[in-house]
Amino acid sequence: MRLNGKVAVVTGGATGIGRSVCEIFAREGARVVVSYNSSVSDASEVVDGIIARGGDAIAVQVDVADEGQVKALLAAAVSRWGKLDILVNNAGWSKRTPHHLLDDLTEEIWDRTLNTNLRGTFYCMRAAAELLKQQPGASIVNIASISPYTGEGSTIVYAASKAGVISMTKSFARVLAPNVRVNAIAPGIIETRFAGWPPEHFVKGAEASPLKRNATTDEVGELALFLAAEATGMTGETITIDSGMTSLRRG
Repeated sequence: MRLNGKVAVVTGGATGIGRSVCEIFAREGARVVVSYNSSVSDASEVVDGIIARGGDAIAVQVDVADEGQVKALLAAAVSRWGKLDILVNNAGWSKRTPHHLLDDLTEEIWDRTLNTNLRGTFYCMRAAAELLKQQPGASIVNIASISPYTGEGSTIVYAASKAGVISMTKSFARVLAPNVRVNAIAPGIIETRFAGWPPEHFVKGAEASPLKRNATTDEVGELALFLAAEATGMTGETITIDSGMTSLRRG
């Protein structure tokens, strides 16, 4: 198993991409902290499923925009298993706001989006840095988005926040080298309940993609596994997984 004995914290681990990451990491032998904000029953379901399959996991509620809660999250991992090897920053928030309705992009949406997606990612990486440096082969995987490349997505500020995640991935890769590798994943349209997209959004996305389908949460999870366990010569990189949408559009 590729993560046997490793300890991983996955923020936003109760649903969607985060859930797949938790389940795939546990399948490969990792002991997993399923971090969640409001999805209590989903987090419990993920943990129960991992344990039922012979793995080990705990659920911890945290608002990643609160630095004190972030520190408590990492402390829970260390208290339970004595170390931290992998951090996956997946927690995110957005409220769909058509880009042309500029006045609808309120301060509240700006603040919550940036606080969760950008500041929360920073808080998690900063708090985890010294713990990760103690473990050989430690890794951070940030979940970004293709929205910085397309200028599209649920809101203008969501795209901006994910552009910041890509930038911080490079910055932290420099700061934490050579002890900790830091990479990111930029998913395209993934069929989850994030941001409340209607079904036709996913249908149109699949039709527009070269592969004629949307990438899945499990495919993103497997890519996160590759970055955490096998991509030992990579740091500061962002890998797109979007059924060819952006790479082929760029030509």
